[in-house]
Amino acid sequence: MRLIFLLLALAPALAAQVTAPGDFLPHQLGETFTPHHMLVDYYQQVAEESPRVTLQQYGTTNEDRPLLLATVSTPENLARIEAIRENNLRRAGLLPGDSDPALDDIAIVWLSFSVHGNEAAGSEASMGVLYDLADPTNSRTGAWLENVVVLLDPSENPDGYNRYTNWYRQNATRLPDTDPATREHNEPWPGGRVNHYLFDLNRDWAWQTQVESRQRIAQYRQWMPHIHADLHEQGYTSPYYFAPAAAPFHEYITDFQGEFQTEIGQNHARYFDQNGWLYFTRERFDLLYPSYGDTYPTFNGAIGMTYEQGGHSRGGRAIDLPTGDTLTLSDRVAHHRTTALSTVEIAAREADRLTTEFGNYFRRSMTSPQGSYKTYVVSGNNPQGKLRALTQLLDRNGIEYSRAAAGRGYFGTDYQSGEEVDGEVSAGDLIVSAYQPRSVLAQVLFDPAATVEDSVTYDITAWSIPLAYGLRTTATTDRLELSTEAWEKAPYTNPLEGVDLAETYALAIPWEGMNSARYLAALLHAGIQVRSSETDFSFGGTTYPAGTLIVNRGDNRVHPDFAGTLRRITAAHEAEPAVLQTGFSATVGGDLGGSNYALITAPKVALLSGDGVGPNDFGQAWYYFEQELEYPVSIFYREDLGSMLAGDYDVLVLPQGRYGFSEGELGDLRDWVSGGGKLIALGGANGSLAGKEGFGLKEKDAPADTLSAAAKQEALLQPYAGQERRFIEGFIPGAIVQVEMDATHPLSFGIGDSYSALKVSDDAYAYLENGWNVGRVRSNPRVSGFVGNKAYGKIQETLDFGVEPMRRGQVIYLVDNPLYRAFWENGKLLFANALFQVH
Repeated sequence: MRLIFLLLALAPALAAQVTAPGDFLPHQLGETFTPHHMLVDYYQQVAEESPRVTLQQYGTTNEDRPLLLATVSTPENLARIEAIRENNLRRAGLLPGDSDPALDDIAIVWLSFSVHGNEAAGSEASMGVLYDLADPTNSRTGAWLENVVVLLDPSENPDGYNRYTNWYRQNATRLPDTDPATREHNEPWPGGRVNHYLFDLNRDWAWQTQVESRQRIAQYRQWMPHIHADLHEQGYTSPYYFAPAAAPFHEYITDFQGEFQTEIGQNHARYFDQNGWLYFTRERFDLLYPSYGDTYPTFNGAIGMTYEQGGHSRGGRAIDLPTGDTLTLSDRVAHHRTTALSTVEIAAREADRLTTEFGNYFRRSMTSPQGSYKTYVVSGNNPQGKLRALTQLLDRNGIEYSRAAAGRGYFGTDYQSGEEVDGEVSAGDLIVSAYQPRSVLAQVLFDPAATVEDSVTYDITAWSIPLAYGLRTTATTDRLELSTEAWEKAPYTNPLEGVDLAETYALAIPWEGMNSARYLAALLHAGIQVRSSETDFSFGGTTYPAGTLIVNRGDNRVHPDFAGTLRRITAAHEAEPAVLQTGFSATVGGDLGGSNYALITAPKVALLSGDGVGPNDFGQAWYYFEQELEYPVSIFYREDLGSMLAGDYDVLVLPQGRYGFSEGELGDLRDWVSGGGKLIALGGANGSLAGKEGFGLKEKDAPADTLSAAAKQEALLQPYAGQERRFIEGFIPGAIVQVEMDATHPLSFGIGDSYSALKVSDDAYAYLENGWNVGRVRSNPRVSGFVGNKAYGKIQETLDFGVEPMRRGQVIYLVDNPLYRAFWENGKLLFANALFQVH
């Protein structure tokens, strides 16, 4: 009887036990890297065992790996978790009604691990953090969880994490080799940092071009945490970095957000001091660019932070340090485990302050927005495809917008000219008001320029959405009192339904954005013959701009299902072609059979990848073809260039990279282009062609040295201190620069005579002597963001986009990569022009 009683007494304790990582995995935590499927299995195991944990799969990657989110708190809090979540959204004004005071003292902390897959110590540490929080016998963490809900994303980038850990486990020696020069410390191209499409997911929070980002932000918006920590790694010789962040801080970051970062950092320092672990703060990692895992949460009212452990892909299981010490994976895991738990600890201690300030943040957003601009007016006459792309971005970020129901005048700043103008709101314009819960995020993304308090920054300094999307927009400092209505997409009716295409002469399709490019790509892929107008033309009293697509019935007589294919593709893309009943033009442009209407041949495209090619840059082009354009592309390794040139490819795309072409390869490239090929060079790839025999691209000559002998001597005697400041005089970290376009050239179709280029380097090339200087940076160009004064002088009167004829082919030089990070919407159209419209 006594034995039975003892067993019954032990039963609850045994049931409440949670398996430690080292008891579940085939290795102890920190001994080696855990395959992603085992990481998932461990989270599932703990969720089954612990009354403190629930687990959900919130999405799937391109390679079909699960994206997980664990919710950790007390069983009592988990029983009312939906009430807690919804109460927090009411506090932020994102759900109607007042918040419940009984739930107002519960803080929400979101911990994200290893957004860069080869910074794998984060995902490894996440298992230890989960165990520490989930263990019902851990009274210390149990006390924290009474007023904290913790959300853990164990692997933000499962495909990259899997790529790295699999490679490492296949290539590492049985015992750790600590020599940094050995194979296990030198990951091959493209590395595990990036996702399937080789995108840096830590630059994608606001733009949400990638499937992981879109699914994660949808969850983030459902929770709106008060603290978000993104756990990374950096070079293996660096000490640990944690908040407070470095300057520049975006001007809309509140004093409380900055001060609370310091409090968190002080709490971390207490543990690091006890252990003698090296760390630093306020250096390198700033809070300006809005699409990071620290800034994006910050602009959503949270305390957003980056934590950086030394290690990265070079760290392996153990690596020699310059101090004579050895950095182990166990060390890296311990450091991340400590800062993650310290974050939860201070959230529990300051939960009341966090939730109160969070509510204040959103009340101020709705009643007294921070920035100068209070209303953004996006013309309803912009191309509808571009407006749809904009509203999709706004929806993904939860930014409110409406449609003007009536007109009125106002005074504001025109984005295209940068000048103050008398504006007129028209019925149908899209209105973004700063008086809304996500006011700060809206202003950060829409302001014509960000104020950069410190020009030494970690990333680009300009990103204004109206400029990136090529949208006619005006911003005003006034809160416009307008009659507005919900912005609802107009129902689509296929204009070809009921039309007898057997009797129709031709269709005219506007060329105005990526929607047009996708439609064209689908038509070509389906075998529909399409032409493009090289000039403006008129039919039936309607004038069509240059670049308009023409589908002639006469060109498609041999197509087996011309009418059905055309109707199907038109409906799928919600295109709006105009029906032309004659090919005879009595006015401008000429008849449809004339020389102004060039046939667009469906290009067979090749793309180079591999060593020497920037992984991100290759991924941007790959993603563009497969996901943006939905057009086939063949991928070759750099070393297989000869095989590609010997094939039947029409277009070769060179992503940014250092190609180091031999003389023989350059000769083969020239012959291929001369025979009718089209070579498109993106960004830094132009440097591999500049100055080479047979290519007209040349670097801009350096200005003549006009310094006096005394001034030269003075320059040689500059102090060591301040060298970084002097360096950035010739630096462009990322700024928007106004580019003058030749609006008559096909590379400008749908864009016009001005383009806002995102310039991320000071590369400067002279105008082509034989070719078309389509995009050029003229004297004193308008700039948004930081450009060093020497760099500003260097880029003036230089080529930005050019086309060089080479017998039957052409080379297209795109000095500023229009596909950068896949969020520069107008750049995608520019690239489509290079692909399809330039003949």
